[in-house]
Amino acid sequence: MLLRLTIRDFVVVDRLELEFGSGFTALTGETGAGKSILIDALALALGERADPGLVRSGKERAEIAAVFDLAPAIQAWLQEQDFPADELLLRRVVEAGGRSRAYINGSPASAQQLKAVGDMLVDIHGQHAHQSLLRADAQRELLDAHGNLVPLAEEVALAWKNWRELTERLEAARSGIKASEEEREMLAWQIQELEKAEPDSGEWAELEAEQRRLAHAANLIEGAQYALSVLSEGENACDSMLAAVAGRVADMAELDEELAESCDILRSVEAEISEVISLLRRYAGRVELDPARLAEVEARQETLLALARKHRVEVERLPEVLSALQERFERLSEAADIEALVKKADHAGAHYHDLAGRLSEKRQETALQLAKAVSEQMRQLALGNGRFEILLSAREGGSANGNEQAEFRIAGLADDEARALAKVASGGELSRISLALQVVASRNASVPTLIFDEVDVGIGGGVAEIVGRLLARLGEERQVLCVTHLPQVAARATQHWQVSKAVHDGKVTSCMALLDDASRIEEIARMLGGVEMTSTTRQHAKEMLGME
Repeated sequence: MLLRLTIRDFVVVDRLELEFGSGFTALTGETGAGKSILIDALALALGERADPGLVRSGKERAEIAAVFDLAPAIQAWLQEQDFPADELLLRRVVEAGGRSRAYINGSPASAQQLKAVGDMLVDIHGQHAHQSLLRADAQRELLDAHGNLVPLAEEVALAWKNWRELTERLEAARSGIKASEEEREMLAWQIQELEKAEPDSGEWAELEAEQRRLAHAANLIEGAQYALSVLSEGENACDSMLAAVAGRVADMAELDEELAESCDILRSVEAEISEVISLLRRYAGRVELDPARLAEVEARQETLLALARKHRVEVERLPEVLSALQERFERLSEAADIEALVKKADHAGAHYHDLAGRLSEKRQETALQLAKAVSEQMRQLALGNGRFEILLSAREGGSANGNEQAEFRIAGLADDEARALAKVASGGELSRISLALQVVASRNASVPTLIFDEVDVGIGGGVAEIVGRLLARLGEERQVLCVTHLPQVAARATQHWQVSKAVHDGKVTSCMALLDDASRIEEIARMLGGVEMTSTTRQHAKEMLGME
């Protein structure tokens, strides 16, 4: 459930801090006051695409923060995604320059992560939702969502893709056997050449180091011997002279403590020079002139360089080239085996048809259940004998969306023949049908918060009263927020916010206030009576609110 929403420098909003309760909350106000902007702000916090035009004029950034209560499923998701899981705070910052940042519980997050958690928290029904109902894909998606068939539909799409890919590979293999065989022969020769060379990752760097050492072995041996002669051999060897100096200073330090530090440093230098002498002796004993090994190393380098030039890559990438050639050879070998490809394609096709068949059965069941529920809801919304039907027509050969396409139909409005939604319903009827669908779909939704943004457009009179009752009933089960212009709907709310606009220094600012009983009477009266409010409209408002 949404607990708190903070908005700063967003479009016409300067700063708003709103707290929401459970049940049905209405948001009302004059046209242009910014009612729907609040929904847009929340949608941004839930991962919707950011736009620099959302930043209030003259400001550097817009910031939205939404706090929700922490359900067990959300807490598990937070832990899985490595976010702090002691609360749920979603925050979005949009800069005027276009950059957008997202945070979950103070930790940086992606817009995709906001959207993932947002889908578990809030379901927003926009004021133009009825327009999408005219699209075939939207109708199919609504049907699948209502029946919890989306995971199965995704499996069907994946199976279709796999089947099509194998079918295309089979067709390509049948039409290009000769060309494929020629390429396989060339690949086999290239692979054999590379496998014989056995290029190894990291080998080139080791070869270069060894070649340098072998090529300069004489200089290295001579240099090591010279260093040893200076440090430890001969009458004037460094270590002997240093030992004599260290001994003399040690004797002096017994007479004057100020020389103690010098004595310590000399002892340290003695130890380090001794270590250097030891290292140099081991090195001089290891390095040797080996013309045969040098020739072997340089020959190996030339072999690898020649292969690298042939394949136009760096020497270090030869193992990658070999792997890629082997993979390509295996694919062509598979393609050359027509019989094996046929079996794979047939198996993929059978798997698709099995999944698609299961999806078809479940869609049929869901279509009947959804049609019945929406038809009942339509009658409550004063659509007379209107009857909602879902036609599932077969798609020959199947598709990524399954074996059928869905079409929403209406009967009983113009006549008893069921016709496509777009051909039967008027604008107002379409709005009511959309609302009926949304109410039914929302009952099956798992999200705790439902938001309706002026979905009651085109509705009035007694129907508006029914809509208000419907939303109030939904509010008994979960949190419902509704932006509305209908007093009959707003009067049914358990919490009522009024959105208004003010002008400061030539700039329009959107304001919002939680209404008490007296203020609600004034707001409902305004919605009923327009500019001039009379005692009659106020009395009517009291009656609607049950405050007589």
